[in-house]
Amino acid sequence: MRAQAAIDQATDEIVGLFENRVAEQKTPGTFFAVFGPDGIVLERGFGEKVLGDETAPDRDTVFRIASCTKSFTCTMLLMLRDRGQLNLDAPITDFVPAFKPLAPEAAPVTPSVRQLMTMSAGFPTDNPWGDRMEEMTRAELDEFVATGIRYSTTPGTRFEYSNLGYALLNEVIAEVTGRSYLEAMTAEILEPLGLTSTRFDEDPDADIALGYRLANGEWQVQPFTLPGVFSAMGGLFSTATDLVRWSLWLAGALDPEDTSDGPLSSASRRELQQIQRVVPEGTSKVAEFSEPTVHGYGYGLFVDEGTTKIVSHSGGYPGYSAHMRWHAPTGLGIVAFENGTFAASSIPATQALQAALNAYGELTTPAPAWPETLAARDVFDGLIRNWDTSTAEASAAVNLALDVPYEERIAGIAKAIADVGPLTGAPLTEIPRTLSDTPAVTNWTIDGERGRIKCHILMSPELPPRVQTFAVTTEND
Repeated sequence: MRAQAAIDQATDEIVGLFENRVAEQKTPGTFFAVFGPDGIVLERGFGEKVLGDETAPDRDTVFRIASCTKSFTCTMLLMLRDRGQLNLDAPITDFVPAFKPLAPEAAPVTPSVRQLMTMSAGFPTDNPWGDRMEEMTRAELDEFVATGIRYSTTPGTRFEYSNLGYALLNEVIAEVTGRSYLEAMTAEILEPLGLTSTRFDEDPDADIALGYRLANGEWQVQPFTLPGVFSAMGGLFSTATDLVRWSLWLAGALDPEDTSDGPLSSASRRELQQIQRVVPEGTSKVAEFSEPTVHGYGYGLFVDEGTTKIVSHSGGYPGYSAHMRWHAPTGLGIVAFENGTFAASSIPATQALQAALNAYGELTTPAPAWPETLAARDVFDGLIRNWDTSTAEASAAVNLALDVPYEERIAGIAKAIADVGPLTGAPLTEIPRTLSDTPAVTNWTIDGERGRIKCHILMSPELPPRVQTFAVTTEND
């Protein structure tokens, strides 16, 4: 573990990020909880959950989590898929017959359930319109879609965030289960996972944070909306206690040793957190990492894939902002809640998780090489110094000599040695591993009088693994 001073510094930085939110009038109240695989490790609340009561929110204060609901909705859909009750590639008209596409006129394209889940149904972005539609009834939705839905893009071709798409998924769940969306979600997900403070309506007995909008320098309380067909896109109320439990249940599936149970298998929870549709550059409002990443949407979750992996989703509703995110390799994550409209709690949450990862640097160390990888490295290091084809053949995968005959490899090694000068006889120098290195990869250097030979090995997927790639390059002083 890094020095305690680094951890203390990160703690101060994280706390300051959220404390400043209230001072800067981003929100009347804010609460965050940093968590690890075993639960919450750091939490603070600032400001007021209800203006005038002088009480800061805590881990059991109820907020609306808005679009964080979408991961719950997609979990239910994958559960139905896994039971053989739902084909994700079925057209939405199988469940909402009233749906009428308007384009193209010659052969209208109907989006599939999967396209709705992955924000690629072709509908135009509808924030904040969708936030005001929650109370729409099933009959009103049928009437709305029967008038015809215009597309901004052809279904299945491009990411575009759509709350309307999730309202239609509400109806898919209702049609397949024979129950209302709210009843199915409560019975199949919330109750089995013990999310006792998570629900789709206001609990009069709960410790709830009121939502506010800043107008002319004054906070104005915002009314609650009631459940309806748009609840599938953002209708849940929850607490930090419950949202951490939910996040850990999802994040745990990314651990190869995960044994947790629940209503959805580990394999399908991992599927939720894989990129299904790439998000065009510039679409995201939050800079996730300094290193290159691929930003995409899974099933109800945003995913950033680069040298590491972050899974997240934000929620914004009149009066509320919520965010959840976790670092896939470690399960280190954060949830954040604020009771201000357009507060964008994703901004401090993103910065806070990065600060936590920086402090606990040993949590983000690269995966170690397999013992077989290291053994092969030692063999091929010896072959560079003194080639023996039978020794190479004993460790080589079937493709190695087919891709580049050994005679060419021997000549390539001889040229490398000529470039760097006679080898010094010093032991190999292992090149430090990076987060992009898998256990099947290793890199090292061999010193010559005028430079060094850089060596690379990639092992095959067979058992036992064998060398499928062996490459040398040179670097002169």
